[in-house]
Amino acid sequence: MTYRHQEETSPPPARRVTDVAITRFEHVYEVEPALMTEHVTQQSFPNWDTLRLVRSRADHLAWMHRHFADKVISGEELLHDLDE
Repeated sequence: MTYRHQEETSPPPARRVTDVAITRFEHVYEVEPALMTEHVTQQSFPNWDTLRLVRSRADHLAWMHRHFADKVISGEELLHDLDE
């Protein structure tokens, strides 16, 4: 397998999902980078590393829950509490 720097570091073109979200890889959503530049310096990740992080996020979240959470509250529950 040949490493080609340009291919590895240039993500696919962004496709707008909402006013604040884009997607470059299937099922991977990002905050529009232009909205993040004031407070968070954007980092360049190789494409393979972005996909590696996405694949491992469920395992990482499960590990965090096992080690630090007394209970897990869904986003839906949080939104319901805000509506009350």
